[in-house]
Amino acid sequence: MNNQTVKIVGAGLAGCECALQLAKHGIKVKLFDMKPQKMSPAHKNKNFCELVCSNTLKSTSLEFASGLLKAEMKELGSEVLKSAENCKVPAGDALAVDRDKFAQEVTDKILSNKNIEVVHDEVLTIGANDITVIATGPLTSDGLARELEKHIGQRLYFYDALAPIVDAQSIDKSKTFAEDRWGQGDGDYINCPLTKEEYEIFWKELTLAQRVELKDFEKEKNFEGCLPVEVMAKRDFDALRFGPMKPVGFKQQKPFAVLQLRKENLEASMYNLVGFQTNLTYPEQKRVFSLVPALKNAKFLRYGAMHRNSYINAPKFLDNKFRLKTNQNVYFAGQISGVEGYVESIASGLLVAMFVFEQLSNKNLFKFSTNTALGGLCNYLVSASEHNFQPMHINWGLMAPIEAPKNKKHEEMTKRSLNELKEISKLWNN
Repeated sequence: MNNQTVKIVGAGLAGCECALQLAKHGIKVKLFDMKPQKMSPAHKNKNFCELVCSNTLKSTSLEFASGLLKAEMKELGSEVLKSAENCKVPAGDALAVDRDKFAQEVTDKILSNKNIEVVHDEVLTIGANDITVIATGPLTSDGLARELEKHIGQRLYFYDALAPIVDAQSIDKSKTFAEDRWGQGDGDYINCPLTKEEYEIFWKELTLAQRVELKDFEKEKNFEGCLPVEVMAKRDFDALRFGPMKPVGFKQQKPFAVLQLRKENLEASMYNLVGFQTNLTYPEQKRVFSLVPALKNAKFLRYGAMHRNSYINAPKFLDNKFRLKTNQNVYFAGQISGVEGYVESIASGLLVAMFVFEQLSNKNLFKFSTNTALGGLCNYLVSASEHNFQPMHINWGLMAPIEAPKNKKHEEMTKRSLNELKEISKLWNN
Protein backbone atom coordinates (compact mmCIF):
# COMPACT_ATOMS: atom_id res chain seq x y z
CA MET A 1 0.00 0.00 0.00
CA ASN A 2 1.33 3.41 -1.00
CA ASN A 3 1.80 5.46 2.20
CA GLN A 4 1.05 8.79 0.50
CA THR A 5 -1.10 11.28 2.43
CA VAL A 6 -4.33 12.11 0.62
CA LYS A 7 -5.35 15.75 0.44
CA ILE A 8 -9.10 16.43 0.74
CA VAL A 9 -10.37 19.95 0.12
CA GLY A 10 -13.70 20.66 1.79
CA ALA A 11 -15.18 19.24 5.00
CA GLY A 12 -18.79 18.99 3.90
CA LEU A 13 -20.78 15.80 3.48
CA ALA A 14 -18.63 14.30 0.72
CA GLY A 15 -15.28 15.42 2.13
CA CYS A 16 -15.99 14.14 5.62
CA GLU A 17 -17.26 10.78 4.36
CA CYS A 18 -14.21 10.40 2.13
CA ALA A 19 -11.82 11.33 4.96
CA LEU A 20 -13.43 8.99 7.50
CA GLN A 21 -13.47 6.07 5.06
CA LEU A 22 -9.82 6.47 4.08
CA ALA A 23 -8.76 6.92 7.71
CA LYS A 24 -10.69 3.79 8.68
CA HIS A 25 -8.59 1.89 6.14
CA GLY A 26 -5.33 3.19 7.57
CA ILE A 27 -4.69 5.96 5.04
CA LYS A 28 -3.40 9.31 6.27
CA VAL A 29 -5.57 12.26 5.31
CA LYS A 30 -5.00 16.01 5.36
CA LEU A 31 -8.45 17.61 5.40
CA PHE A 32 -8.61 21.29 4.41
CA ASP A 33 -11.56 23.53 5.23
CA MET A 34 -11.60 27.32 5.20
CA LYS A 35 -14.10 27.59 8.08
CA PRO A 36 -14.10 29.32 10.50
CA GLN A 37 -11.43 31.68 9.13
CA LYS A 38 -13.58 32.28 6.05
CA MET A 39 -17.28 31.52 5.73
CA SER A 40 -19.32 31.10 2.56
CA PRO A 41 -22.48 33.21 2.11
CA ALA A 42 -24.76 30.36 3.24
CA HIS A 43 -22.72 28.72 6.01
CA LYS A 44 -23.13 29.92 9.59
CA ASN A 45 -21.94 26.94 11.67
CA LYS A 46 -18.22 26.54 12.43
CA ASN A 47 -18.58 22.75 12.45
CA PHE A 48 -18.16 20.44 9.47
CA CYS A 49 -21.02 18.81 7.52
CA GLU A 50 -23.29 21.83 7.83
CA LEU A 51 -26.64 21.34 6.08
CA VAL A 52 -27.87 24.57 4.50
CA CYS A 53 -30.86 23.81 2.26
CA SER A 54 -32.92 21.26 4.19
CA ASN A 55 -32.53 18.92 7.13
CA THR A 56 -33.82 15.80 5.40
CA LEU A 57 -31.85 13.07 3.67
CA LYS A 58 -34.98 11.87 1.88
CA SER A 59 -36.91 8.64 2.27
CA THR A 60 -35.60 5.49 3.90
CA SER A 61 -38.27 3.36 2.24
CA LEU A 62 -37.00 0.85 -0.32
CA GLU A 63 -39.95 1.86 -2.49
CA PHE A 64 -37.82 4.85 -3.47
CA ALA A 65 -34.41 4.99 -5.13
CA SER A 66 -33.18 7.29 -2.35
CA GLY A 67 -34.01 4.56 0.17
CA LEU A 68 -32.08 1.99 -1.85
CA LEU A 69 -29.08 4.31 -2.12
CA LYS A 70 -28.96 4.65 1.68
CA ALA A 71 -29.28 0.86 2.06
CA GLU A 72 -26.29 0.40 -0.25
CA MET A 73 -24.27 3.00 1.66
CA LYS A 74 -25.14 1.33 4.95
CA GLU A 75 -23.93 -2.00 3.54
CA LEU A 76 -20.60 -0.35 2.70
CA GLY A 77 -20.32 1.26 6.14
CA SER A 78 -21.02 4.95 5.48
CA GLU A 79 -19.79 6.92 8.50
CA VAL A 80 -21.74 10.12 7.82
CA LEU A 81 -24.93 8.10 7.37
CA LYS A 82 -24.36 6.52 10.79
CA SER A 83 -24.17 10.00 12.30
CA ALA A 84 -27.38 10.99 10.52
CA GLU A 85 -29.15 8.00 12.07
CA ASN A 86 -27.83 8.98 15.49
CA CYS A 87 -29.17 12.54 15.11
CA LYS A 88 -32.49 11.89 13.38
CA VAL A 89 -35.73 13.67 14.21
CA PRO A 90 -39.23 12.30 13.50
CA ALA A 91 -40.19 12.94 9.85
CA GLY A 92 -42.30 10.02 8.67
CA ASP A 93 -40.26 7.69 6.50
CA ALA A 94 -37.74 10.45 5.73
CA LEU A 95 -34.32 10.56 7.39
CA ALA A 96 -34.37 14.08 8.84
CA VAL A 97 -31.71 15.22 11.28
CA ASP A 98 -31.11 17.82 13.94
CA ARG A 99 -28.65 19.92 11.93
CA ASP A 100 -26.54 21.20 14.82
CA LYS A 101 -26.20 17.83 16.53
CA PHE A 102 -25.41 16.15 13.23
CA ALA A 103 -22.67 18.63 12.35
CA GLN A 104 -21.22 18.35 15.86
CA GLU A 105 -21.11 14.55 15.80
CA VAL A 106 -19.37 14.38 12.42
CA THR A 107 -16.92 17.09 13.49
CA ASP A 108 -16.08 15.16 16.65
CA LYS A 109 -15.45 12.02 14.58
CA ILE A 110 -13.07 13.92 12.32
CA LEU A 111 -11.14 15.70 15.09
CA SER A 112 -10.70 12.56 17.18
CA ASN A 113 -9.36 10.43 14.30
CA LYS A 114 -5.58 9.99 14.52
CA ASN A 115 -5.30 9.45 10.75
CA ILE A 116 -6.89 12.81 9.90
CA GLU A 117 -5.06 16.12 10.15
CA VAL A 118 -7.37 19.13 9.87
CA VAL A 119 -6.08 22.34 8.28
CA HIS A 120 -8.28 25.43 8.58
CA ASP A 121 -7.22 27.27 5.46
CA GLU A 122 -8.46 28.13 1.99
CA VAL A 123 -6.84 26.04 -0.74
CA LEU A 124 -5.95 28.05 -3.83
CA THR A 125 -3.68 25.66 -5.74
CA ILE A 126 -3.91 22.02 -6.83
CA GLY A 127 -0.66 20.07 -6.90
CA ALA A 128 -0.12 17.98 -10.01
CA ASN A 129 1.45 15.03 -8.16
CA ASP A 130 -0.60 14.93 -4.94
CA ILE A 131 -3.69 12.74 -4.73
CA THR A 132 -6.29 15.42 -4.14
CA VAL A 133 -10.04 15.17 -3.65
CA ILE A 134 -11.96 18.36 -4.43
CA ALA A 135 -15.10 18.24 -2.27
CA THR A 136 -15.79 21.95 -1.90
CA GLY A 137 -19.43 21.63 -2.83
CA PRO A 138 -21.80 24.15 -4.36
CA LEU A 139 -20.17 27.10 -2.59
CA THR A 140 -16.60 26.69 -3.83
CA SER A 141 -14.59 29.84 -3.09
CA ASP A 142 -13.80 32.20 -5.95
CA GLY A 143 -10.08 31.63 -5.53
CA LEU A 144 -10.26 27.86 -5.86
CA ALA A 145 -12.84 28.17 -8.65
CA ARG A 146 -10.32 30.18 -10.66
CA GLU A 147 -7.70 27.49 -10.03
CA LEU A 148 -10.14 24.80 -11.23
CA GLU A 149 -10.76 26.86 -14.33
CA LYS A 150 -7.13 26.37 -15.27
CA HIS A 151 -7.53 22.59 -15.06
CA ILE A 152 -10.90 22.15 -16.79
CA GLY A 153 -11.13 25.19 -19.01
CA GLN A 154 -14.60 26.27 -17.95
CA ARG A 155 -16.75 26.95 -14.92
CA LEU A 156 -20.42 26.01 -14.62
CA TYR A 157 -22.89 27.09 -12.00
CA PHE A 158 -26.56 27.34 -11.20
CA TYR A 159 -28.39 29.08 -8.38
CA ASP A 160 -29.78 27.21 -5.41
CA ALA A 161 -32.21 28.50 -2.79
CA LEU A 162 -32.83 28.00 0.93
CA ALA A 163 -36.26 27.60 2.55
CA PRO A 164 -37.37 29.75 5.52
CA ILE A 165 -37.64 28.43 9.09
CA VAL A 166 -40.31 29.57 11.56
CA ASP A 167 -40.66 29.46 15.33
CA ALA A 168 -42.98 26.60 16.31
CA GLN A 169 -44.77 28.67 18.96
CA SER A 170 -45.72 31.29 16.38
CA ILE A 171 -47.69 28.83 14.23
CA ASP A 172 -51.47 29.04 14.63
CA LYS A 173 -52.11 25.36 15.37
CA SER A 174 -55.89 25.88 15.23
CA LYS A 175 -55.50 26.34 11.48
CA THR A 176 -53.34 23.27 10.89
CA PHE A 177 -53.57 19.50 11.07
CA ALA A 178 -50.85 16.96 11.79
CA GLU A 179 -50.58 14.17 9.23
CA ASP A 180 -48.00 12.65 6.88
CA ARG A 181 -48.87 12.22 3.23
CA TRP A 182 -50.12 8.72 2.45
CA GLY A 183 -49.90 7.77 6.13
CA GLN A 184 -46.13 7.30 6.01
CA GLY A 185 -45.10 8.35 9.51
CA ASP A 186 -46.51 9.32 12.87
CA GLY A 187 -47.92 12.75 12.17
CA ASP A 188 -44.51 14.39 12.01
CA TYR A 189 -45.57 17.13 9.59
CA ILE A 190 -47.70 20.17 10.35
CA ASN A 191 -50.00 20.95 7.43
CA CYS A 192 -51.28 24.46 6.70
CA PRO A 193 -54.38 24.14 4.48
CA LEU A 194 -55.66 26.86 2.14
CA THR A 195 -59.06 27.28 0.55
CA LYS A 196 -59.29 28.17 -3.13
CA GLU A 197 -59.83 31.84 -2.26
CA GLU A 198 -56.88 31.88 0.15
CA TYR A 199 -54.64 30.17 -2.39
CA GLU A 200 -55.63 32.63 -5.15
CA ILE A 201 -54.57 35.58 -2.98
CA PHE A 202 -51.36 33.84 -1.91
CA TRP A 203 -50.45 32.81 -5.47
CA LYS A 204 -51.09 36.29 -6.89
CA GLU A 205 -48.98 38.06 -4.25
CA LEU A 206 -46.19 35.48 -4.59
CA THR A 207 -45.92 36.05 -8.34
CA LEU A 208 -45.80 39.83 -7.84
CA ALA A 209 -43.40 39.84 -4.89
CA GLN A 210 -40.00 41.52 -5.13
CA ARG A 211 -36.95 39.28 -5.48
CA VAL A 212 -33.36 39.96 -4.43
CA GLU A 213 -31.33 41.41 -7.28
CA LEU A 214 -28.21 39.42 -8.13
CA LYS A 215 -25.13 41.55 -7.59
CA ASP A 216 -22.64 39.94 -9.95
CA PHE A 217 -22.52 39.56 -13.71
CA GLU A 218 -23.39 35.88 -13.77
CA LYS A 219 -26.57 34.87 -15.54
CA GLU A 220 -29.07 33.19 -13.26
CA LYS A 221 -29.61 29.54 -14.07
CA ASN A 222 -31.99 27.67 -11.76
CA PHE A 223 -31.70 23.92 -11.28
CA GLU A 224 -35.05 22.19 -11.83
CA GLY A 225 -34.66 20.09 -8.66
CA CYS A 226 -34.55 23.13 -6.38
CA LEU A 227 -36.52 25.94 -8.02
CA PRO A 228 -37.38 29.03 -5.97
CA VAL A 229 -41.05 28.82 -5.09
CA GLU A 230 -41.80 32.18 -6.75
CA VAL A 231 -40.23 30.98 -10.02
CA MET A 232 -42.37 27.86 -9.90
CA ALA A 233 -45.53 29.87 -9.17
CA LYS A 234 -45.04 32.10 -12.22
CA ARG A 235 -45.19 29.10 -14.53
CA ASP A 236 -48.84 28.36 -13.88
CA PHE A 237 -51.64 28.96 -11.35
CA ASP A 238 -51.63 25.27 -10.37
CA ALA A 239 -47.85 24.73 -10.47
CA LEU A 240 -47.53 24.79 -6.68
CA ARG A 241 -50.57 22.53 -6.30
CA PHE A 242 -48.70 19.93 -8.35
CA GLY A 243 -45.50 20.65 -6.44
CA PRO A 244 -44.78 21.52 -2.78
CA MET A 245 -48.40 22.51 -2.05
CA LYS A 246 -50.07 19.43 -3.55
CA PRO A 247 -53.26 18.70 -1.56
CA VAL A 248 -53.15 14.90 -1.85
CA GLY A 249 -52.43 11.96 0.41
CA PHE A 250 -54.39 13.22 3.44
CA LYS A 251 -57.35 11.63 5.23
CA GLN A 252 -58.21 14.34 7.77
CA GLN A 253 -58.83 17.17 5.30
CA LYS A 254 -59.16 17.75 1.56
CA PRO A 255 -57.80 21.30 1.15
CA PHE A 256 -57.41 23.15 -2.15
CA ALA A 257 -53.71 23.55 -1.39
CA VAL A 258 -51.47 22.83 1.59
CA LEU A 259 -48.12 24.10 2.85
CA GLN A 260 -46.23 21.51 4.90
CA LEU A 261 -43.95 22.29 7.84
CA ARG A 262 -41.24 19.85 8.94
CA LYS A 263 -39.34 19.71 12.24
CA GLU A 264 -35.87 21.26 12.17
CA ASN A 265 -34.69 19.87 15.51
CA LEU A 266 -35.49 17.20 18.10
CA GLU A 267 -37.10 19.75 20.40
CA ALA A 268 -39.57 20.64 17.59
CA SER A 269 -39.05 24.33 18.34
CA MET A 270 -38.35 25.18 14.69
CA TYR A 271 -40.14 24.21 11.49
CA ASN A 272 -39.00 24.35 7.87
CA LEU A 273 -41.36 25.40 5.06
CA VAL A 274 -41.08 22.26 2.94
CA GLY A 275 -40.19 22.95 -0.68
CA PHE A 276 -40.30 26.73 -0.18
CA GLN A 277 -36.80 27.65 -1.31
CA THR A 278 -36.93 31.31 -2.23
CA ASN A 279 -35.06 34.40 -3.31
CA LEU A 280 -37.67 36.94 -2.27
CA THR A 281 -36.49 39.90 -0.24
CA TYR A 282 -36.85 39.38 3.52
CA PRO A 283 -39.77 41.83 3.92
CA GLU A 284 -41.58 40.18 1.02
CA GLN A 285 -41.07 36.72 2.52
CA LYS A 286 -42.65 37.91 5.75
CA ARG A 287 -45.54 39.59 3.92
CA VAL A 288 -46.34 36.85 1.39
CA PHE A 289 -45.81 33.71 3.50
CA SER A 290 -47.85 35.25 6.31
CA LEU A 291 -50.83 35.12 3.92
CA VAL A 292 -51.01 31.41 4.72
CA PRO A 293 -53.60 31.44 7.54
CA ALA A 294 -51.59 29.29 9.94
CA LEU A 295 -48.55 31.56 9.44
CA LYS A 296 -50.34 34.89 9.88
CA ASN A 297 -48.27 35.68 12.98
CA ALA A 298 -45.29 33.47 12.20
CA LYS A 299 -41.90 34.45 13.59
CA PHE A 300 -39.23 33.76 10.98
CA LEU A 301 -36.05 32.39 12.52
CA ARG A 302 -34.33 32.21 9.14
CA TYR A 303 -35.42 33.71 5.87
CA GLY A 304 -34.81 31.99 2.59
CA ALA A 305 -31.79 32.98 0.52
CA MET A 306 -30.19 32.28 -2.86
CA HIS A 307 -26.63 31.11 -3.34
CA ARG A 308 -24.45 30.09 -6.24
CA ASN A 309 -24.06 26.37 -6.78
CA SER A 310 -20.91 25.37 -8.69
CA TYR A 311 -20.30 22.10 -10.49
CA ILE A 312 -18.16 20.88 -13.36
CA ASN A 313 -19.19 19.32 -16.65
CA ALA A 314 -18.65 15.75 -15.42
CA PRO A 315 -19.16 13.82 -18.69
CA LYS A 316 -16.64 16.07 -20.39
CA PHE A 317 -13.95 16.15 -17.70
CA LEU A 318 -14.33 13.13 -15.38
CA ASP A 319 -13.85 9.38 -15.80
CA ASN A 320 -16.03 6.73 -14.15
CA LYS A 321 -14.04 6.96 -10.93
CA PHE A 322 -14.68 10.68 -10.41
CA ARG A 323 -11.15 11.60 -11.61
CA LEU A 324 -10.06 14.27 -14.02
CA LYS A 325 -9.37 12.66 -17.38
CA THR A 326 -6.32 14.89 -17.74
CA ASN A 327 -4.91 14.21 -14.24
CA GLN A 328 -5.87 10.99 -12.50
CA ASN A 329 -4.49 12.26 -9.20
CA VAL A 330 -7.34 14.76 -8.94
CA TYR A 331 -10.76 13.48 -7.85
CA PHE A 332 -14.07 15.29 -7.38
CA ALA A 333 -16.72 14.41 -4.81
CA GLY A 334 -20.02 15.93 -3.74
CA GLN A 335 -22.17 18.38 -5.65
CA ILE A 336 -19.24 19.93 -7.48
CA SER A 337 -18.82 16.55 -9.22
CA GLY A 338 -22.31 16.65 -10.71
CA VAL A 339 -24.38 14.66 -8.23
CA GLU A 340 -27.30 16.47 -6.64
CA GLY A 341 -28.54 16.12 -3.09
CA TYR A 342 -27.26 15.42 0.40
CA VAL A 343 -27.36 11.61 0.24
CA GLU A 344 -25.85 11.58 -3.24
CA SER A 345 -23.01 13.80 -2.00
CA ILE A 346 -22.25 11.45 0.89
CA ALA A 347 -22.39 8.52 -1.52
CA SER A 348 -19.90 10.18 -3.87
CA GLY A 349 -17.51 10.74 -0.96
CA LEU A 350 -17.72 7.04 -0.11
CA LEU A 351 -17.16 6.04 -3.74
CA VAL A 352 -14.17 8.34 -4.15
CA ALA A 353 -12.60 6.92 -0.98
CA MET A 354 -12.89 3.45 -2.47
CA PHE A 355 -11.40 4.57 -5.79
CA VAL A 356 -8.51 6.37 -4.05
CA PHE A 357 -7.89 3.20 -2.03
CA GLU A 358 -7.71 1.32 -5.33
CA GLN A 359 -5.13 3.73 -6.70
CA LEU A 360 -2.97 3.53 -3.58
CA SER A 361 -3.23 -0.27 -3.65
CA ASN A 362 -2.46 -0.36 -7.37
CA LYS A 363 -5.39 -2.75 -7.81
CA ASN A 364 -8.71 -2.65 -9.65
CA LEU A 365 -10.99 -3.84 -6.86
CA PHE A 366 -14.40 -2.23 -7.10
CA LYS A 367 -16.75 -2.29 -10.07
CA PHE A 368 -20.19 -0.77 -9.62
CA SER A 369 -22.64 -1.77 -12.33
CA THR A 370 -25.92 0.00 -13.07
CA ASN A 371 -27.66 -2.83 -11.23
CA THR A 372 -26.90 -0.67 -8.18
CA ALA A 373 -27.90 2.88 -7.28
CA LEU A 374 -24.24 3.75 -6.66
CA GLY A 375 -23.33 2.43 -10.09
CA GLY A 376 -26.18 4.40 -11.60
CA LEU A 377 -24.75 7.62 -10.19
CA CYS A 378 -21.26 6.80 -11.49
CA ASN A 379 -22.62 5.96 -14.92
CA TYR A 380 -24.68 9.15 -15.19
CA LEU A 381 -21.63 11.34 -14.65
CA VAL A 382 -19.84 9.83 -17.64
CA SER A 383 -22.78 9.05 -19.94
CA ALA A 384 -24.94 12.20 -19.72
CA SER A 385 -24.81 14.77 -22.50
CA GLU A 386 -21.97 17.21 -21.97
CA HIS A 387 -23.80 19.84 -24.03
CA ASN A 388 -26.48 20.51 -21.42
CA PHE A 389 -25.22 18.74 -18.32
CA GLN A 390 -27.09 19.28 -15.04
CA PRO A 391 -26.62 17.64 -11.63
CA MET A 392 -28.77 14.57 -11.00
CA HIS A 393 -30.23 13.01 -7.88
CA ILE A 394 -30.68 9.26 -7.62
CA ASN A 395 -33.73 7.80 -9.34
CA TRP A 396 -34.78 4.42 -10.71
CA GLY A 397 -34.17 5.62 -14.26
CA LEU A 398 -30.39 5.69 -13.63
CA MET A 399 -30.39 1.95 -12.97
CA ALA A 400 -30.54 -0.98 -15.38
CA PRO A 401 -34.13 -2.11 -16.09
CA ILE A 402 -35.33 -5.51 -14.95
CA GLU A 403 -37.91 -7.98 -16.22
CA ALA A 404 -40.59 -8.16 -13.53
CA PRO A 405 -44.27 -7.36 -13.02
CA LYS A 406 -44.84 -3.60 -12.78
CA ASN A 407 -45.76 -3.72 -9.09
CA LYS A 408 -42.66 -5.78 -8.32
CA LYS A 409 -40.02 -3.95 -10.37
CA HIS A 410 -38.59 -1.82 -7.57
CA GLU A 411 -38.62 -4.75 -5.15
CA GLU A 412 -36.70 -6.92 -7.62
CA MET A 413 -34.27 -4.13 -8.48
CA THR A 414 -33.58 -3.70 -4.76
CA LYS A 415 -32.87 -7.41 -4.28
CA ARG A 416 -30.56 -7.44 -7.29
CA SER A 417 -28.70 -4.39 -6.07
CA LEU A 418 -28.15 -5.49 -2.48
CA ASN A 419 -27.00 -8.94 -3.59
CA GLU A 420 -24.37 -7.34 -5.80
CA LEU A 421 -23.34 -4.92 -3.05
CA LYS A 422 -22.67 -7.75 -0.61
CA GLU A 423 -19.71 -8.94 -2.70
CA ILE A 424 -18.27 -5.44 -2.97
CA SER A 425 -18.83 -4.91 0.76
CA LYS A 426 -16.78 -8.01 1.58
CA LEU A 427 -13.82 -6.53 -0.30
CA TRP A 428 -14.19 -3.07 1.22
CA ASN A 429 -14.97 -3.99 4.81
CA ASN A 430 -12.53 -6.93 5.02
